[in-house]
Amino acid sequence: MLAEVRRLGGQVFTTSAGEAGYLEDDPTDPSRKLIRQVLGAVVEYERSLITLRLQSGRRHKAAKGGYAYGAPPFGKKAIDGDLVDSDEERRVLREMKAKRDGGASYRQIAAHLTERGHKPRRGESWHPQTIARILQRVGERD
Repeated sequence: MLAEVRRLGGQVFTTSAGEAGYLEDDPTDPSRKLIRQVLGAVVEYERSLITLRLQSGRRHKAAKGGYAYGAPPFGKKAIDGDLVDSDEERRVLREMKAKRDGGASYRQIAAHLTERGHKPRRGESWHPQTIARILQRVGERD
């Protein structure tokens, strides 16, 4: 990666003073390459440990009966580790389905929900792709 960045005329910077010397290109010093490879291996190892701990924690939580796998699907919310229906989101979901069954496009549904003051989980207005994704996932659950 460093060679490609240099070939394109770029520079690589680091926030670690200890690494700065190893980022300089010196083709006569094989130690620099070795140190970069070792540092890269350590970073990869740390990432693997974090992943392992997250997976282990999720499995442990799920084994105890809790919801442990990301954001709940639209129409549900996690309360004390349990998935329960969200009344407001279920109402919005019914509106989405009714509009879609009536032939409305995802764009029209998004505009309708925004006009009615229904807020998505994130952001201020609905987007057609969000509507499509939600309805697709709901179809998978039914």
